[in-house]
Amino acid sequence: MTGTTAHRTVVSIAVSAALACSAACSGPGGSDDSGGTTGPAGSTAPSASAAPSSRPPALTGPAADALRAVERATGRAGSARVESTTVMGRELSLEAAGALGWDDGLTGTLTITYTGGTTAETMRRLGTTAMEARYLPDAYYARMGDEFAERLDGRHWIKYVYEDLEDLGGGAGAGFADQMRNTTPNQAVKLLLSAGDVRRVGAETTRGRRTTHWTGTVGGATEQTVDIWVDDRNLLVKKVERGRTKTGELTQTAYYSDYGVQVSAERPPAADTADFKELLASQAN
Repeated sequence: MTGTTAHRTVVSIAVSAALACSAACSGPGGSDDSGGTTGPAGSTAPSASAAPSSRPPALTGPAADALRAVERATGRAGSARVESTTVMGRELSLEAAGALGWDDGLTGTLTITYTGGTTAETMRRLGTTAMEARYLPDAYYARMGDEFAERLDGRHWIKYVYEDLEDLGGGAGAGFADQMRNTTPNQAVKLLLSAGDVRRVGAETTRGRRTTHWTGTVGGATEQTVDIWVDDRNLLVKKVERGRTKTGELTQTAYYSDYGVQVSAERPPAADTADFKELLASQAN
């Protein structure tokens, strides 16, 4: 493999790692300039932050009151343990587990395991079947395997600064950065509040806990369904989001527990870290 080809491979894997870190904690939708949401693989659906002219009328009545109580309670909790599975068409499927906090920006650590898809196959060829992702308010870090580090002067970590992601071409970076910073459980509730057909499905048992199931559909270039299960403390227990990408159906299922758990994430050593923006710049040069 030539030096140029090897470097392109490194950058390609760095982009794939960014995709995985985003998908693991955020599901289908971040926001785009049109008031829709754009998943990392190109899925589109309306955002809770869409411009007023592009949103359906605000939800009112008992359903809205109940969901806003969930939004407030989940937001105040500040942190939770998370387990999720994500399938992004033919491109990527993964599992993630860890704890995330959102009191002062996104913080926490997830272990992400690749379970299938073309991106996973590429990662496996470079000796990476799982990685650690650390989320901090200004950036997130992905730890790659030893074989990948050999191609990066021995450095194991890639740093993704949110502000740098906003500068990516085509406007995609801004939505991607917003998506990464808006990955708390109450964001799923905000998305559901933007749906025009929200309804209470009924009482169900979820992982041994009595919950209330809510569902709704948000429209746009493609439709996206959002389902949440809420316990008697108005805390999210389970979330399922379904949409479509250019490579097929996108589904994320996430479970939340231990609200208020202590969360920490340390920055990796600078000497063991490569900056994603610098990797892109070196490829361009």
